[in-house]
Amino acid sequence: MLQRFSYLSIFILLSSLLLLDYGWLNYSAVIDDRSGDWLLEKNANRRAASTDIVIVDIDQKSLETMNEVAGSWPWPRAIHAELLSAIAAHQPKAIVFDVLFNEPDTFRADSDQLFRDTVLQQQNIYLPSTLLVDGIGARLADLPAIYGLKKMPQAKPDARAPLLLPLVLPPETWRGGLINFKKDPDGIGRHYWIFAETQGWRLPSLPSRLATDFNWPQPQGNDIRINWLQAHKHISYSDLYFDFNREKPQRPADELKNKIVLIGTAAPGLQDLRPTPLSANFPGVEILATAIDNLQNGDWLQTPARGYFAPLGLALMGLLFLGFQHKINTLYLGGALLLMTLAGLAIFWFGLSRNQYWSIASASVWAWVYYWLAALFAYLAEKAQREQAINLFGRFLDQRVVKQLVAQGEIHSSQQAESRELTVLFSDIRGFTTLSETRTPEYIVSLLNRYFSQQVEIIFRHGGTLDKFIGDAIMAFWGAPMNDSEHARHAVAAAIEMSAALVKFKTELTDLGADFDIGIGLHTGPAVVGFIGSDARLDYTIIGDSVNLASRIEGLTKGISRVLVSDATRLACDQHFAFVPHGSFHVKGREQEVELFEPRLNS
Repeated sequence: MLQRFSYLSIFILLSSLLLLDYGWLNYSAVIDDRSGDWLLEKNANRRAASTDIVIVDIDQKSLETMNEVAGSWPWPRAIHAELLSAIAAHQPKAIVFDVLFNEPDTFRADSDQLFRDTVLQQQNIYLPSTLLVDGIGARLADLPAIYGLKKMPQAKPDARAPLLLPLVLPPETWRGGLINFKKDPDGIGRHYWIFAETQGWRLPSLPSRLATDFNWPQPQGNDIRINWLQAHKHISYSDLYFDFNREKPQRPADELKNKIVLIGTAAPGLQDLRPTPLSANFPGVEILATAIDNLQNGDWLQTPARGYFAPLGLALMGLLFLGFQHKINTLYLGGALLLMTLAGLAIFWFGLSRNQYWSIASASVWAWVYYWLAALFAYLAEKAQREQAINLFGRFLDQRVVKQLVAQGEIHSSQQAESRELTVLFSDIRGFTTLSETRTPEYIVSLLNRYFSQQVEIIFRHGGTLDKFIGDAIMAFWGAPMNDSEHARHAVAAAIEMSAALVKFKTELTDLGADFDIGIGLHTGPAVVGFIGSDARLDYTIIGDSVNLASRIEGLTKGISRVLVSDATRLACDQHFAFVPHGSFHVKGREQEVELFEPRLNS
């Protein structure tokens, strides 16, 4: 299964999904938004609100303290008329209501009339309206010019829109715009309308109308991404109302002079709280104030299209692909990606200080997705390679040793053939042919299995590698696949123990004991070791003259000694054993005679 995948195929798959995401589906946009929310909340703490904007807050305190003079909410509009007259006396730049006046108060008509008369006397009052989702509504062509409606070339003459207009007041006072809450797909308010377009007619928002009247800069699009601030100055509605009604007001006479005064509510009971990046219950009047502040100072967040950041995600994944392809340590790659992610956050933070909103978070997430998938692939591939190595080398080495060596990275299934200094051991049963002729095949197989199991256990215990069984012979070597500087010593120790074990084994054979014996020959020298064979069958084995010489030495043991070693083997470990010389012998394939020795344990 793993062979069907590669780092490249993962890269191609994720790159395709990334392009779909940025070009069409936008399913990772929520990552940009949520990460941006966190940073915008931090950024708001370093941005002071404009002192030109003041909120007259119908707060919980006002609802309670005004109860005696105004009753429960909604208050008689004469109350607003009184406050409006008092605020106007302070010469504010604009008075902006964040309270709808779309339904007449049928029980207090005189109160509504006083409010109408008061509004008519002022030229800087801005009134809110909202655009509903459904309904028939007013004919847009009939709205007064002061509303600020803009007719586009494709506008339908008879178009209607379900608007909540300030119908309590005369049309000539309808200066203002929309205050609709603009929420993203996840329900969070991050933008504010500049205008809403319906059937070719553009309806301005309340902040946009102020920007038009005061010649503030405005964006080209239909909304802005809000650049959040610290809270604006709030004055309790009741504090202002009661102070204005004192014989000698105590508040500064110029407190509201040249200010943009917003009248709205932050009281929880009046349910004008909205989810924003700063809070799940953020006052609607503060959202309006922030949008006005952004337009006044021209510091709303410039937001390039998300598609501009797709190459960043592709580049990060491409770098990771090259890293994995070149087998760079996975932890190093993860550390590098973490540093790049932190650098991305720093760049994002820097951009916010320049009123830029760069959607780079999802590009980093795409890179992390590639990293984790590639890391998983690398882990599974390495695990499969280790298991393959264990299965391969487990035929030649002790399973416990194999697992340890594989874990340490000393051996692997793709190990290349190489030349090494090794000690080779050949062991052969003498008189095996005679034994085969006098016993049943079942008995001979059982005998060989018991003998081989005992001898192989000794070889493994001394760190040897089992090369193969050749009929009744055993071929083993020391010094590969793991490096062993004392391979000759370990091989000779194993041969001596194999000889001693044979003595015990022969006592169990009763009548066969006298005929059953072995010869063991050892030689130390260079040999080529590695996986040799065909694609269908590979064996970890050794080839070379040293192998042939060890086999020849084993053939010379009969009548001399059960174990014989070459002079090269003796020189490699003579400080650990006693060696009895047995003279020089001519060996087939060699011009010079070979000097042989019998190893014994030091007494």
